[in-house]
Amino acid sequence: MYNKTNWPDDQRPEISAIYALNDIDINAPVEVVWKLLVDAENWVNYFPPEDQVNILGDKKELELGIKWTRVTIGYLMYLTITEFEPYYRLAWKTTVDGDQTGSTAYHGWVITPTENGVHVLTEETQQGEWFVNLLGHKHPGGLYAYHQQWLERLKVAAEANVATE
Repeated sequence: MYNKTNWPDDQRPEISAIYALNDIDINAPVEVVWKLLVDAENWVNYFPPEDQVNILGDKKELELGIKWTRVTIGYLMYLTITEFEPYYRLAWKTTVDGDQTGSTAYHGWVITPTENGVHVLTEETQQGEWFVNLLGHKHPGGLYAYHQQWLERLKVAAEANVATE
């Protein structure tokens, strides 16, 4: 059994308008996968849609409390790292620039060692009018599909990294 995201009370899947869970097995060491996840400004190197990530301040990688921005599906989003257990857990809370509805999202990653590498699970919940109207109604299933692509490209990148070592 794999662990799942540690949800804040107001972001739990059972009270969220939108929820997606994706997972994949990756044949690479946890250190390789972790480095790809926390090096957010370089996600574009393996997942082209994440080409506008900016860590605020002087840090170059994600860590607990870091604030950062990204443009996803054309919208500027503000994020804060809320959980950070190196090589095991990473999570962030998101708000959207210009949203007046108080909508939020919460995205968690859990990495579990396996016999051949790691199992990566990612989950996201979205609450509020903005996410329901823009994503839920206009792009049903879009969150799941986006995360599945991300995981598949993470797998390719991590396994390629191992092959070149």
